[in-house]
Amino acid sequence: MDGNGRWAKQRGLPRTAGHTAGEENLAAVVRSAVRLGIDHLTVFGFSTENWVRPRQEVRHILGLHKKLFGRVAELNELNVRVRWIGRPFDDPAARTPRYVQRAIAKAIRDTEANTGMTLTVAFDYGSRTEIAHAVETLRRDGREITVEAIDSALYQPDLPPVDVLVRTSGETRVSNFLLWQAHGAPISFASAAWPDYSSDDLRAAVELARNSPNHR
Repeated sequence: MDGNGRWAKQRGLPRTAGHTAGEENLAAVVRSAVRLGIDHLTVFGFSTENWVRPRQEVRHILGLHKKLFGRVAELNELNVRVRWIGRPFDDPAARTPRYVQRAIAKAIRDTEANTGMTLTVAFDYGSRTEIAHAVETLRRDGREITVEAIDSALYQPDLPPVDVLVRTSGETRVSNFLLWQAHGAPISFASAAWPDYSSDDLRAAVELARNSPNHR
């Protein structure tokens, strides 16, 4: 979900205003995804690299994620199930604050009976860290390191392969997001910054996935 800071700068606003607008637009995108019949939507909320950002900005983003995971009533109304992907909370390198951990756990618990779309939020997540964690888990368990074994040792092994990877804000590079799961997936490049990402943009991404030779 790129471009929050640039969106704010273009409007003469602080970066935190861009993150707030981005969080609000995520709620709109979730509603659009439900209308389009999307089964799984996984969003990159906060990466393992984002902790180096200015402290005030990080605190603001953490507060927004607590608010995001607190939208339980709306998510239940939409029949959306919440999940989370990221460094395990008991990992020595994990940095997710306890109050965000509690909000994540509550959102998962309060939406687990929903049968519609699954919204997975990647928080304190990095794909290379995830792959390294999977390999280390296999080594510790004395298991052979194969493609299938790594599949089974990822943070969320039942997360389906990515059908389409979206990059917003004119970015044309691959980020450290679901690199393993996105193997062979087309990339939808959107010029809009994340706060302006629309239902039409999402519909175009879905069509790209449907027309891909690797469409599942």
